Amino acid sequence: MMQGKSKTVFQTVGVVLFMGGLAWASVPLYDWFCRVTGYGGATNVAEDGSEEILDQTIKIRFDASLERDMPWQFRPVEREMELRIGETGLAFYEAYNPTDKPVAGSAAYNVAPYDAGAFFSKIQCFCFEEQVLAPGERVQMPVTFFVDPEIVTDRDAKFVHTITLSYTFYEIDLPEGYASLEQPTETNLN
Repeated sequence: MMQGKSKTVFQTVGVVLFMGGLAWASVPLYDWFCRVTGYGGATNVAEDGSEEILDQTIKIRFDASLERDMPWQFRPVEREMELRIGETGLAFYEAYNPTDKPVAGSAAYNVAPYDAGAFFSKIQCFCFEEQVLAPGERVQMPVTFFVDPEIVTDRDAKFVHTITLSYTFYEIDLPEGYASLEQPTETNLN
């Protein structure tokens, strides 16, 4: 009888560990899947622009948002542009820190519609990079990109005429060197 109970305990513990492992691995596996397939609006990364530029154009819209409690102001400088498919585009986003302390942020992005994600290639981007803005600082951050000409032959994506590139900034911990700027010093207290 004891062997049956201990077998059940080991099986239960094994299932819990297996499910925990799946939960732990799900985010990196999903991220990898999205980057490979373009699913979920994940984009490609390119070193250079496209060698082929088509006469057909596509409209690119730019969107910006902030995670709740992120104190910055954040917006695209230009809301929309039209490019020939394969042509390299350059857009800017502007961030402003209206607070009286340094604030660090990092941006995540997505592309809509999802069918276009696999064909939207970023050459240079500020996403996933630590950005620190001093009090009152305003910066413009560039995004260089192109739409792969293969989009016109894809079964689903060939019907896409407008792509929206969205960035969301969220607050992150200040790097060590900046953290000391937030701490009151004896001279600040007097």
